[in-house]
Amino acid sequence: MEDSRYKSSYKTPYKLSANFFAYEMYEQEKIKPYGKDGDKGKLVEEMFDNIAPTYDKLNHRLSWNIDRGWRKKAIRHLAQFHPQHMLDIATGTGDFAILSAQMLRPKSLVGIDISEGMMDIGRGKVKASSLDSVISFQKEDCLSMSFADESFDAITAAFGIRNFSDLDCGLKEMHRVLKTGGHLSIVELSQPVSFPMKQLFSVYSHTFLPLYGRLISKDQSAYKYLINTIEAFPQGERMMEIFKKAGFKQAGFKRLTFGICTMYYATK
Repeated sequence: MEDSRYKSSYKTPYKLSANFFAYEMYEQEKIKPYGKDGDKGKLVEEMFDNIAPTYDKLNHRLSWNIDRGWRKKAIRHLAQFHPQHMLDIATGTGDFAILSAQMLRPKSLVGIDISEGMMDIGRGKVKASSLDSVISFQKEDCLSMSFADESFDAITAAFGIRNFSDLDCGLKEMHRVLKTGGHLSIVELSQPVSFPMKQLFSVYSHTFLPLYGRLISKDQSAYKYLINTIEAFPQGERMMEIFKKAGFKQAGFKRLTFGICTMYYATK
């Protein structure tokens, strides 16, 4: 039997006419950190390694700690399913993994990321929380994971899928390693859609956020990149189509805090 881990990660072509095919590329996939050319995955890794020491402090302050509540909502959605083996995608410094382990008490939880700088901070936090017997970290390319098919009961991701260089491929990989009947729960930053929050968010994100990001992390470009990807990322009903295309049989979403964040959930 063919091992699906070794299938090509290239995008599936869709037909434009009898003789022409094209590959769908989402706008945020074209945006790269620091405005550099080159492999987006490598550039994202470099960016997060650079901002890792100040990431938690800045993240919580910029959201007024509301991000903790968003994570809790995503975890509560999974509580009814009692997952025992979990995967946290783009785990960063491990906040989502730690909260999941505390609230859901799985037997094992693996946090993966491309940034060792972020995960090194996460390892320290996990040890301080006495969860190192449950949570482990490993460096993985989310577009081509080393795990076998149907390995996990549940998969989580917080503020990470927006950075994928190939969103379709990343979601298909999640679908592959998720067990049949397993559940996906994601929180992702999004653009508010209604007046006046849409206008207020635009002003906040293009003035205060990059300025404060530069003062704390000394890396203004990183936070400009993050805002640009939020604005370009598909959201809401469009994401439902993308989840279905990746193979998930059920998908839904809920806008949180006036649409600043969106929670997505799906079932294999």
